[in-house]
Amino acid sequence: MGREVFTGSTFVVIGSMIHAMTYVASEAVMTKGEDKLSVQANCAIQGIVSCLALFSWQLMYTRPRFNELILEPMEANHTSYLKAICILLSFTFANLIHAVCFFHTLKHFYGGSTSAGVMKGLQAVLVFVFTSFAFCGRFGGEELCFSRAKFTSLVIVVGGALLFGKATETAANTRMGYTRIDNSKQELVT
Repeated sequence: MGREVFTGSTFVVIGSMIHAMTYVASEAVMTKGEDKLSVQANCAIQGIVSCLALFSWQLMYTRPRFNELILEPMEANHTSYLKAICILLSFTFANLIHAVCFFHTLKHFYGGSTSAGVMKGLQAVLVFVFTSFAFCGRFGGEELCFSRAKFTSLVIVVGGALLFGKATETAANTRMGYTRIDNSKQELVT
């Protein structure tokens, strides 16, 4: 088991680094240089490339094993074609909303890819919470329930996000050694 855990951990680290680089690269093509992509163009291009890769996988791997991988599990779980299509369309719509929000964050939020990374941490916290509500005691084991370790992670991530937000606000108000003066409450001097 030790070698398999090491191999799996290595893949997770490499995959995480590649995923992090896509944040930075996606931000760069929308904010740097003369030929900047719009949020819509970046979302469409990456979506089309992903669909082509997934379609290729479906043709090469899934199609030859369609009965074993798709039809038999559907039958075992009493899932109709209509129900399966509705589930897939729901995931498609959720992914579209996620992608548009992600690319909008990269281009328009102060901090770009860093802000998106912080929000990804907050997303993980929400996964902890919702998984506990939806699955704890219903499916699987204790790993699906909220625990002290998950609560500690929640506190660390939310605390870090709040600290990052405050630091970002402070950095946005300070440029090149000058501090912005809050002039929203100007008093008339007579």
